Amino acid sequence: MSKKTLKIKHFQKLDCTNIMPTIPPNITLASGSRYRQQQLTQLQLKFTASPTHIDEEALINEPACALAQRLAKAKAWAASANGIGGLIIGCDQTAECGGRVLGKPGTAEKAQEQLRFCSGREVRFHSAICLLRTEDHFQQLQCIETHVQFRPLNNEQIARYIAREKPLDCAGSFKCEGLGIALFESITSVDPTALIGLPLIALTTMLTNAGIQLL
Repeated sequence: MSKKTLKIKHFQKLDCTNIMPTIPPNITLASGSRYRQQQLTQLQLKFTASPTHIDEEALINEPACALAQRLAKAKAWAASANGIGGLIIGCDQTAECGGRVLGKPGTAEKAQEQLRFCSGREVRFHSAICLLRTEDHFQQLQCIETHVQFRPLNNEQIARYIAREKPLDCAGSFKCEGLGIALFESITSVDPTALIGLPLIALTTMLTNAGIQLL
């Protein structure tokens, strides 16, 4: 009888601490924003959108970045508390100018006041994202900062813009994915998607850390 040679393969030991099972988890975007939903479709993932309702009032002397991170985290955990499992994406955005935190205006009058205040000035936007894996409470949290230089704006330009886009539910009173881009002289950020509200570069890294390979 001929002897058969047994070949032994050596495998490199991998750190599988944060690797998910082969079955992809459910992915939920804890947001009702159609713009963030459109952004997430860029990653070609199957997901559902489930907006959460939390108190978004800032704490006393709370920095804008800390506020955005706290709310992004709160939205993800609120979705988990509502019985949603798998991977949950929570996100929030705040803005600040001249030491003042700019929230969602809510009314056209407040939007006009915000844009007059930002006219010709630099505004810093903080786009926070939280990725929560409910199976083991593995959480990742990051805040991306974007610097926006506003053009000098007169009252007529501001009024026309608000009438056309009605950015009353947007921090800073603009929608950069629409006509709001015309309000700016320049945008500086490590993640060009962050200003819309969902930092996709940061999210891609988080998904990889959670065991989801996009490519």
